[in-house]
Amino acid sequence: MPKVIFSIQYEIDENKREEYLTIARELKNLLKVDGLEDYRVFEVKGKSNHFEEIYTFSSNDAYQNFDDNQNERISILLNKLTDIVKENSTKYTTLNEVIE
Repeated sequence: MPKVIFSIQYEIDENKREEYLTIARELKNLLKVDGLEDYRVFEVKGKSNHFEEIYTFSSNDAYQNFDDNQNERISILLNKLTDIVKENSTKYTTLNEVIE
């Protein structure tokens, strides 16, 4: 089955960096759901407080069903994350594997 990679790029307020890292660590521990093969968070080289989350899904179905499989704590953390991301800095990318 072709995999799907979903990425989210954004900038956070520099005063919220530690809060952000705490949220990201907890998400990493909680995001062990069926169909999500990997979840990683990167900081953009040379751009302090610019981050990218990368989700690797085992299939398009797993990607499509991801929001339905979240527990309440994950939803709370994602909402907190939304609150510390700078306005108009978010970019989404979805990549569909074409060659397995």
